[in-house]
Amino acid sequence: MPRKPKSPCSYPGCHALTDEQYCGRHRREEYKKYSRFKRDEFSKRFYNSPQWQRLRKQKLAINLLCEHCEREGKVTPATVVDHIVPIKEGGAALDINNLQSLRRSCHDSKTAREDGRWGNKKSLVRG
Repeated sequence: MPRKPKSPCSYPGCHALTDEQYCGRHRREEYKKYSRFKRDEFSKRFYNSPQWQRLRKQKLAINLLCEHCEREGKVTPATVVDHIVPIKEGGAALDINNLQSLRRSCHDSKTAREDGRWGNKKSLVRG
């Protein structure tokens, strides 16, 4: 199946080609900035906890491929572990049955839909 062409990194002044929004170098920088300045304290503690890190590694070992892409018949490696029912909506934080392996862009799209970005309403859109 054809893939879309790579595009330049969104980081100002970077022209590296990537499949994602940012190249590998700038993706780490942007994540650090997000974690430091925008993420709430509960999330910082939870996602840096040894329990979450172990469970995340376990889930990625079980499901190596993006589960969203698999449902569409695509084969794409997973890099992110996502809560199917978000913790803030009552989802179990450390239950492996509430987790799915996704690639970064599938995770970011799902999160944007849930958070109401891109003009979507939280209550109407489910990923």
